[in-house]
Amino acid sequence: MKARIAFLPGDGIGREVLVEARQVLEIIASEHGHEFEFVEGDIGAIAIERHGEAFPLPTREICESSQAVLLGAVGHPKFDHLPPDKKPERGLLALREFLGNYANLRPVLISEPLIDSSPLKSDVVRGVDMLIVRELLGGIYFGKPRGRDGDRAYDTETYSRDEVRRIARMGFKLAQLRHRKVTSVDKANVLESSVLWRETVAEVAREFTDVKLENMYVDNCAMQIVARPQQFDVILTNNMFGDILSDEAAMLGGSLGVLPSASIGGKVGLYEPVHGSAPDIAGKGIANPIGAISSAAMLLEHSFGLHHEATKIDRAVVKALSRHYRTPDLKSRTKEKTEERIVSTREMAECIRDFIRTPDAT
Repeated sequence: MKARIAFLPGDGIGREVLVEARQVLEIIASEHGHEFEFVEGDIGAIAIERHGEAFPLPTREICESSQAVLLGAVGHPKFDHLPPDKKPERGLLALREFLGNYANLRPVLISEPLIDSSPLKSDVVRGVDMLIVRELLGGIYFGKPRGRDGDRAYDTETYSRDEVRRIARMGFKLAQLRHRKVTSVDKANVLESSVLWRETVAEVAREFTDVKLENMYVDNCAMQIVARPQQFDVILTNNMFGDILSDEAAMLGGSLGVLPSASIGGKVGLYEPVHGSAPDIAGKGIANPIGAISSAAMLLEHSFGLHHEATKIDRAVVKALSRHYRTPDLKSRTKEKTEERIVSTREMAECIRDFIRTPDAT
């Protein structure tokens, strides 16, 4: 197949990890007869510097004319003084809105090699396999009115029944492909928007009689993710709660650096690692490329339907970890560290690429 991929490295370590993910896709293309054209664009802080805004017109045009978007990370502290609607992070929100991607998928799968990197006990995280389905275009990040009034500041949490209905259907359909359980997370004991959320999810649940639905308040869910994470299959929640809970869940494996994400539901899918731009470690060669590489695998799966190729990448990642290759963020928290091989960003990625080329290598 032939496909055009918008390549948006962004800021900080985004540029370092995305080039590694791109090389993985190039290997996949070479080995399986595909042709991927990468077209680079600016987003975030680098876009503000070059174009005066975080999501400039040239980048919009690149994304609109592509079949998928691969993103690194956005953000830099030198723009912290700007108002929220001018910061680099606003470029990411604008990109999601532009593409119409209302569903953010964040899988949290703790493979056996990562158990020793977890801050939690092994019996708590062993076997964790959850998917957080986060509504991405509504809620407090997009609600109006918002602003400042003297010494007061305000944001508005807004959801329509249609917005909740479409993300709920996505969550239930995905649960049908997994373990057939949806945990809908809200704050219906306090927020009117959550009351609407819970009502609408219950309505959608009646269409999926083979999927079990449970409701959970967000504060309890935050506690349960670290106390009994094995209980979750699909977590379905709103924009802000999903943002927070998915970062919490990412640490079950010891680092934000290992987890990918997909933003889908619109005309073009967007794929990015969960971590941020981490400017404090940019340029040091120690960033973890696994989240970006696994995001490339999700791109192949969800945008192109290339299940075999995506699985090949995922297996190569697990094999590299099982051979004890670690970037510094994944150092074992146990006393037995004799087999660990602490490597750079490039070395970790090259190890994964080697296992893609020769999957049966020992």
